[in-house]
Amino acid sequence: MEIESFAKVNLYLEITGKRPDGYHELITLMCPIDLHDTLRIEFNTAASRVACSHPDVPEDGSNLAIKAARRFFDATSCRDHISIGIDKRIPVGAGLGGGSSNAAAVLNALNRRYETPLSRHALMDLAGTIGADVPFFVYGRPALATGIGDRLTAYEQLPEAPIVLIYPRTPVSTAVIYQKLNFGLTKTKKINKKSIFRHIQKKGISRVLYNDFEPTAFKIYPEIAEAKSALLAQGALGALMSGSGSSVFGIYPDTVQAHNAYTNVKGRYPQWEAFMTRLRIG
Repeated sequence: MEIESFAKVNLYLEITGKRPDGYHELITLMCPIDLHDTLRIEFNTAASRVACSHPDVPEDGSNLAIKAARRFFDATSCRDHISIGIDKRIPVGAGLGGGSSNAAAVLNALNRRYETPLSRHALMDLAGTIGADVPFFVYGRPALATGIGDRLTAYEQLPEAPIVLIYPRTPVSTAVIYQKLNFGLTKTKKINKKSIFRHIQKKGISRVLYNDFEPTAFKIYPEIAEAKSALLAQGALGALMSGSGSSVFGIYPDTVQAHNAYTNVKGRYPQWEAFMTRLRIG
């Protein structure tokens, strides 16, 4: 079985507080994008295992894809084993949710393969035990996420839009960014979420773009700020770091302008990885 595992971008990300258990409360608007990994699953193997084309992705039990498979089999009392091969195209440590997406793709695929032993609600609950972003990827559509990112509300007002994505080849640890997060560096005036999220089609996506992590990440990794400036210089309607970084995306009014920006970025900044993709709103 071959399946696609799509990346995401955060169009809005605000940290609203820290819980006693150490997790942070947040509100974020997430949207899948066309950039994806490819997973190949073999069934009825002697043991469950995972292999990945990227050297920085673990191939032991800490890999989220194999963790998802094992938890699915435990939850359904299935005694099967699978082998997972991951052709990694989503950059690692880029704030695009590649590992969480892989886990969700495995959960969705196994639930289909075994004729839906878990309801949608049960599958989402199982996803939440693997990682905070995994339920979003199981859902697979634009959504407002609250709590630690696991409480989802469908969001259907995003317009189609081409984007150019830059990965500065600087993997970022989410844990480190959280540790360094200084609420004094974040904007004290947030956007009016009730208003702007309700009228995004009319006002434009660029009016929403905000990320509390940017000041901290820019201070530690100035190349991320440079990537954002490069996209704005290439005519982006707006640009933003995704998640805790290090990838940055720019939104363009049409495919022609996005392609021109992509070509120029690749030519001027060969040290970066650049991708031309789009928001997946369907």
